This record gives sequence, C-alpha cells and structure tokens, in this order.
Amino acid sequence: MSTQSLQFKVASKDWEFEQIHQLNYRTFVEEIPQHQPSGTPRLVDKFHNENTYLICLSNNRIVGMIAARGRRPFSLDQKLPNLDSFLPPGRRICEIRLLSVEKEFRNGQVFRGLAALMWQYGLEHGYDLGVISGTTRQQKLYRHLGFVPFGPVVGSGEASFQPMFLTLENFEKQAEEFLREPIRRRGPASFLPGPVSIHPLVRRAFERPAESHRSEQFIAEFQKIRQRLCHLVSARQVQILMGSGTLANDAVGAQLSLEDKPGLILSNGEFGERLIDQARRFGLTFDTLKFRWGESFNLAAVEQFLSRSSSVGWLWCVHAETSTGMLNPLSTLQALCAKSRVKLCADCISSIGLVPVNLEGIYLASCASGKGLAGYPGLCMVFHNHPIASSAALPRYLDLGWYDEHQGIAFTHSSNLVQALDAAVRQPDWPAKMACVAAVCARLRHRLRDLGFNLVAPDSEATPGVVTIALPPSQNSAHLGQLSHRTGFLLSYNSDYLRQRNWIQICLMGDYCQEKLESLTSWLSKNAGPAAAPMPARATLAPRSGEGQTV
Repeated sequence: MSTQSLQFKVASKDWEFEQIHQLNYRTFVEEIPQHQPSGTPRLVDKFHNENTYLICLSNNRIVGMIAARGRRPFSLDQKLPNLDSFLPPGRRICEIRLLSVEKEFRNGQVFRGLAALMWQYGLEHGYDLGVISGTTRQQKLYRHLGFVPFGPVVGSGEASFQPMFLTLENFEKQAEEFLREPIRRRGPASFLPGPVSIHPLVRRAFERPAESHRSEQFIAEFQKIRQRLCHLVSARQVQILMGSGTLANDAVGAQLSLEDKPGLILSNGEFGERLIDQARRFGLTFDTLKFRWGESFNLAAVEQFLSRSSSVGWLWCVHAETSTGMLNPLSTLQALCAKSRVKLCADCISSIGLVPVNLEGIYLASCASGKGLAGYPGLCMVFHNHPIASSAALPRYLDLGWYDEHQGIAFTHSSNLVQALDAAVRQPDWPAKMACVAAVCARLRHRLRDLGFNLVAPDSEATPGVVTIALPPSQNSAHLGQLSHRTGFLLSYNSDYLRQRNWIQICLMGDYCQEKLESLTSWLSKNAGPAAAPMPARATLAPRSGEGQTV
C-alpha cells in the first residue's frame, strides 16, 4: 500500500523493529513523558512480542507507527479493572497502542495511511472493536474519527490519556472518504439483483479461516445470527439452509405438501409463476389468481375467493416481485388470511433487507443471503412462528422440522458463508439503510421518468431498490446490457423473462456508490433514452404457458 513516496506495511524486519524502539523512545519518553529516560535512546514496549506493528516508511526510515494487540489482558485492563462494562457487548476486541508520527510528517497523510492499514488489519483478523488510550492532546482528532470516550482519564500531567473505543463500522462511516471510495471504484459498478456488491467488512468475514460446523464457537455464532435475523423481521424462528432462494421455496413447498387442505397461489410476475411451478412439482392441490405483470393484486378478488372457498388452507405469494419491481401488499394479505384463518406463506427473498418486513403471524417465509441482506449467495432461510415437527415423508434436506430439532445445524454448513452473513446483518443501521435506499430509488425513478423511460411498476407500489425499465422496440435490452457492462455498469438483462419483454433493471441491493448511480443515469439518457440511436432488433422468445384463473 503506497501513498506518493510513503510505504505502509506490517513491520517484519529486524531493522524495522529497531527503528520502532527508537521512535517509541522519542515519542513516549522525550515528547510525552510517560516513561523515564534511559542511557540508551530506545524503548522496548512491554508487549513487544505480542504486538503487530503497522508502520509508515519514507526512504527506509520509519516516520509513523501504530501497534495492535488482541490478547487479554490489555494495558487498559490494568488501568480499568471493569473495562468490559464500558464496551459494547458481543464484540471481538483489539487494543490499539503506540500511535506515533514524526513531527515533520504530521500533515495528516501518514496518519490517514496508518488508519487505513489498521482498518484493513482489523477486517482481516475479524476485529470489530478497538480500544485505545488516546492522548488528551488529540481528543478532537479521535472524536472526528468516531472514537467514543469512556471512563476516567488515566495518567497525569502531560502524560494524560483518555480511554476510548471505536467500532469498525463507525470508523468506516467516519473515514469513508479515504476508506470506502477507493474500494467502490474498483471494477464495474454492480446494480444487479444478485450477486450484489459485497461490503469490505462482509468480504473480510468470509475470508476468515473455516471452522467445523460442529465446533462450539461455530454453534454459538450460528445461534446469534439466527437471533439477529429473527429480530430483523419479527419472527420467532428461522432455519438456514445451504442453497439459493429457490431451495428455500422448495422447503416451503415441502411443508405445504403435509397440509390436508388445498391452497391458493397469487402471481403477478416471474417469481409468482415459479411458485406455481414449484407447487405443481410437489403435487400440491391449489388454485391460482394471476394478474398482469406490473399490476397489483386485486385484493377484492383475493378476499372474495377466500370467503367463498372455506376449504382453502394456505395462500402463497411473492412479497417483492423482482421481475417487475412490484411490492405486493404483504400486511394486507396478513390481515385477510388471519380473518379467513388461512396460513400465509411469502417469498420475501427480494424484500428482506430492502424494505421493513414484519413476519408476525406468517406461517412460512423464504429469504436468501445474496439479495437485500447483501451477503454472498449460497445461504437461504425459512422463517416461521410455529413449532415444526420432523416428517419422514419429506426429503431429509427439505425437512425443516429436522433442522429445528438439531438447533438449525442438521447438515454441513459453510462457516465462511455464515460469518459473512453475520457481518452483513450486523453491519448496517437497517432502518436508516432502508430509508436511504427508498429515498435514492424514488429520486432515481423520478429522474428516469423525466428522461422519458417507461418504468414497469407504478411508483406507489414499487419495491425500493428494484427498477425495471421497459425499453421501446427501437432499443435492445441485451445489446444495451452488454454495452453498459463494457462501459463499467452491471445491469440485469440476461434472464429469459427480461429478454423476452425487452426489459432491463437497475437494482440497489448491495454496496453501491451514489456517484456511480448518477453516472449510470446520465449514460442511460445518452444511450437508451428517446433520443438515442436505435439498437439491433431483439430476438423473441416463446411465451411461457400458464395455468389457473387469470384476473
């Protein structure tokens, strides 16, 4: 890692350690009188053998350093016996010490580089909380970076220090200018519905060493992520399976095959059609109410069907219909199903993480790690609010009761995917993130309409974070998508259902950059707007056949 003529690295050579001892002496003996002078101008830290030193070199001279140490007890433990009582619980902590920069290099450049290297070190080693004794001379700087002071000042006089802590996510937020932006600008900007752009914190969590799914540490972490997921959507239980969202819906279909009453499936897009297909493959008995793609459910028709069909035992639908960008009225359906004593099942794969979702009273709801939760693809979830008993009538891998009876760990799990999902769920302030996506998406939709684009879903019923654009016949969605990729924007266009309808999508499910989104909008106005040159004609795919009643 280099910034102009400066080099930032982890100290590893004998001559580097010798310079560290000398810089340590100049700073904490001569400048800050924390230690007594000695005959030799070098100070070896008492935790030297346990420290990791992050250094800045200028022509083979160490001009800045900072040390990290994760082994307890910390030096702060000796000064504050009740240290943990001041800190946020459930964190992996390291102590940050010995921050020193030579006087002629105190222009901010060295400090920013050391801070960025410390951030990277914390990500790589799974630390998400740092504690420090910050000199009282630099309190303004520490607070600017997000440090939170706690406890009494330790030391005295010119060697006074304020204990402080810093969460990794708060530091990243405060230091966004020189931490996140360089990372965001690498490679094409992804606006796909999946796989989504991965936040650095999630990526680093995934890169931690793999653990056995039978180890005590993994089991403890696994139960915590289950609790966090349930808290996010107000559900009582969740089962996590290795697979995509389709597997989660198959698990829902398997459970419904145990029901003794027929059901009703609603569809107004591709993923509603897929629920119908999955139900048919399980041999379920059901009726369908189909609505035009991009139109809302006719709730009066749904209510009428439920009221006149007393034998209906369950209703299955998609909450956020990714194909069109429609957000279907889950809460209203919850009320209708509760009134009719019908078990409501929902595909929430593209809604959880993008919009507030309340699964209270839901019978079964599916989700996936690689959509709105912004993790890696490969894990899926089924939420439920009732006990589920194992059934030998089901394939073992789809038997949610079998998972429930084994603390959710019925089969081999990927600790890397689970750790990444945990980091993704813990990382954001979810209400703030959802509000931000909603606001950004509203502005995006308004801008696209002003430019003359035809959006499939009406603004009042659109899923924040999913914008489906219906291109005119003069434009070709596949050609435009390929061109956007070469330009540096990844858009969704390659699925059969999008190609068939000449649709293209912008999705804000992952870690996106606002500047890139604005650049994309400008690029689309020049290359796909009404005034843009026509593109090659698109191929036409045969329409899919449907079944059931069409409304």
